[in-house]
Amino acid sequence: MKIHFISPDGETTQTVESKAGDNLLDVAQNAGQPLEGTCEGQMACSTCHVIIARDWFDKLPAASEDEEDMLDLASGARRTSRLSCQIELTEALDGLVVHIPAESRNMQGV
Repeated sequence: MKIHFISPDGETTQTVESKAGDNLLDVAQNAGQPLEGTCEGQMACSTCHVIIARDWFDKLPAASEDEEDMLDLASGARRTSRLSCQIELTEALDGLVVHIPAESRNMQGV
């Protein structure tokens, strides 16, 4: 499976290989993308916030209420924002396009 990461300035695309069952945050971090994931997937920060391309957003399972609450605190959040730690990749997401936001806000104050 391929995941396409778009840089904050929109100028650079990095395509990486992944497999079904992988966590999007782990894939991004292993590819060197600038996502902290400070809370290690516990939904206690928004440092793994990403913006999913519109064409792909509806293919994801709906965000939980807890995730939506944390996204309300994410810097630069948009309608298609998600926490990458909450996205488990499936075969249906082969080709997923993920935009890296220009800034992040660490809600843990670390």
